[in-house]
Amino acid sequence: MAELHPSAPIATYDTPTPRWVSLLTDFGRPVVAAWVMIMCAPGEHHLGKLAGWNDTLAWGMAGVLAAYAGIAAAVATKRPKGAPGKFSAVAGAWLSLAAAMSAQPVSHMFVTGHWTAEPRPPVWLVVTVSCIPPLVLGHLLHLAATPVRVKAVTPVATQEQQETAPVTPPPATAEQPAKATPPAAAPRHPVVPAAAQLLPITTRPVAQAPAPSHLGAPIKYDDPRCEAIRPLYDTGLRPGTKAMRAAIIAAGFADCSDGIIRGTLRAEIERHEPHLAQLPPAPVAFSA
Repeated sequence: MAELHPSAPIATYDTPTPRWVSLLTDFGRPVVAAWVMIMCAPGEHHLGKLAGWNDTLAWGMAGVLAAYAGIAAAVATKRPKGAPGKFSAVAGAWLSLAAAMSAQPVSHMFVTGHWTAEPRPPVWLVVTVSCIPPLVLGHLLHLAATPVRVKAVTPVATQEQQETAPVTPPPATAEQPAKATPPAAAPRHPVVPAAAQLLPITTRPVAQAPAPSHLGAPIKYDDPRCEAIRPLYDTGLRPGTKAMRAAIIAAGFADCSDGIIRGTLRAEIERHEPHLAQLPPAPVAFSA
């Protein structure tokens, strides 16, 4: 059998996923997530009651742990490596998972009689469960207030680009004198005779257009993402949400909601330059 050349393509086979598997994956995940929260809620509610909350407020413990686990896991997954708050998000995801998991066996220990809450629940249980809501709130606010900025990647020139790059000669030094300048050319005779009388040339003064306001003193925005959106106004059109989101992501920032883009970032730019709000809106591109 003849050997294949190293550069020859290797055939790969991709088996399509059956339709029922895709449907089971798409619809099964939210169903499983809902049932997991339903099964965990009674244990978390029981711990809330043991810690001292009444029957109604104790149900909030189930919502706190479920929301904290979901938010921390999503933030830890979406935040890029090396970004501010990445370590805190990963630690919060593990902490929320540990809290949600430990709540079930602890509650079941009391329900099945291995532990007892008579005549009163243990001190360590009351203190631990009571500290969960403020700790969750503090960590979620920390994640929300930590900006996400992707580090800029410095391009590295390849060997081919280095070989084709133009070579700039070094400047002349005292040891290496510069090339001698060529002698000046002989003076030319004037085209207009010396005895001719020239008339003065007059021109109509041209009115200088006022410089745009954004080219004057630099504007200091409260949110650095405004600097990525401001150049979109230079086209003479008021940018839409999709164009502003693309500019934010291209500048290295994380994606944000439509309300923040229109209600916070664009509002801040147009507050500094009110005339930008009067520009005609940019056309919206519809995709098939």
